[in-house]
Amino acid sequence: MRQYSILKTTIAAAVMLTFSMGAAQVQAQEVVRLGNLKFAHYGAVSYIKEIAPKCGIKVEEHIFAKGLDVMQAIIAGELDVGATASEAAISGRAGGAPIYVVAGFAKGGARLVGGTGQKIASVKDLKGKRVGVTRGGIQEVLLLAELSQAGLTYSENKGKDVQLVFLAYADLNQALMGKNIDAMMQSEPQSSQAINKGFGTEVIKPYDTPIGEPVRTMVMTEKFYKERRPVAEKFMRCFVEATKTFIDNQPTAEKYVREVVFRNQITKDDFDDAISNSPYSYDITPEHIQTTTDVMVKTGVGRMSKPPVAKDWVKTDLLDQAKKSLNVK
Repeated sequence: MRQYSILKTTIAAAVMLTFSMGAAQVQAQEVVRLGNLKFAHYGAVSYIKEIAPKCGIKVEEHIFAKGLDVMQAIIAGELDVGATASEAAISGRAGGAPIYVVAGFAKGGARLVGGTGQKIASVKDLKGKRVGVTRGGIQEVLLLAELSQAGLTYSENKGKDVQLVFLAYADLNQALMGKNIDAMMQSEPQSSQAINKGFGTEVIKPYDTPIGEPVRTMVMTEKFYKERRPVAEKFMRCFVEATKTFIDNQPTAEKYVREVVFRNQITKDDFDDAISNSPYSYDITPEHIQTTTDVMVKTGVGRMSKPPVAKDWVKTDLLDQAKKSLNVK
């Protein structure tokens, strides 16, 4: 009887030890707080949370309406990593956000779309038109750069060549469909949806300014980059693996973006057209960020009193290390 009692105690102790070890492992799994936006070309960033456990981390994704909201959350200490367009990262850094640009996760992702029947064939045809755009987005930077390049003046008020109408991304398509604006500089997949649904026509992909194809940026807080280095390394390997999966396996990317991110609200054609105009990528350079900063200063987007110098805050060492470890070129 006594031996049975000792055996029971031993088994109970072993079970408790196993449970404690399991609990400790769960507790030891580091949490990374990720800020993201709901666009087709941000899909690989969302996918990181799906494969995070095998990377040895847990990723908590928080979705925001626009990049500047991601920056505000970073300043408030609510995020470790954020995915955003370059102009939000630049404005954020200029405004005191303690961030580094560590990767570029997509290119392009913008399109100038005219309303059906508007006979807008070029940027110069925007004279006398109302053009919708989201304030503070990379689309605004590209639009103003294109208008300046075409010699057109612009203002939110009437009296200039082009009247700007500032709307949220989600409201631009509705405004174009309802003829409340004549054209829009829109993101993906919304610009592809406007064209595929027949109420918009492509004017140009706005990549002929000094910026070229805008690169979307992955940013990390300085604290995360410096003080949680092993976790930052795991996260970056996870980012590269997620992105490689989406680049190499388009059916997986399409299924995830259409069914999980957009809950079947976009079609296969919408996805295909969107990604053809905003391919997934890894890389970023200080030169690209500096050029974008210079164009923002010239056009007045962000109204930065002290524009940040790109070489001081673009840090690609974690990315280079992750790509090398996964044999990604």
